[in-house]
Amino acid sequence: MIRQAKKSDYKEASVLILDAIHDIAYALTGEKEKVKVLEQLGRYFCQEDNRLSYRNCLVKTVDHVPVGIIVAYHGKVSYELDEPIRAHVKEITGEMPIIDQEADETDFYLDTLSVNPQFGGQGFGTELLQSFITYAKEHGYPSVSLNVEESNHKARKLYERLGFSYKKTITIKQHFYHYLVKQL
Repeated sequence: MIRQAKKSDYKEASVLILDAIHDIAYALTGEKEKVKVLEQLGRYFCQEDNRLSYRNCLVKTVDHVPVGIIVAYHGKVSYELDEPIRAHVKEITGEMPIIDQEADETDFYLDTLSVNPQFGGQGFGTELLQSFITYAKEHGYPSVSLNVEESNHKARKLYERLGFSYKKTITIKQHFYHYLVKQL
């Protein structure tokens, strides 16, 4: 079952998000230890208005336990959604972080897609992606977008099979990503 995330999903959601975004999670939390990164991701998840808020997430559950997640929001609000994250990182590190612009302002953006590796190969990632596309259509968004790491050819093939096309290459935390868009 895929459903809107709830605050109570924070433990599983934190692990799934960290698994998907790796070093970006460290940058977004200002933390250096995995335990502290997970704790802060959980706090972000439980907040109302930031990019990683439960309000921006759909979860795939098996036996009522989240095993997959999608984090998505409209590109035009991405800067605003990052404000609580910038404030937290500045408080922790003393420096204002630079958060790379990941989405074009015209697109409904898939920030994160993650499935617990124990549940890989069962089509849950595709199911989550299709739910994201359906959600965007139902809310009247004309296009959806996502980034795929330049070296992740398997994921890019999946996205292209589902109708995404290459638009440009962007840099996020000094890694190259292909920005893919699907018109709805």
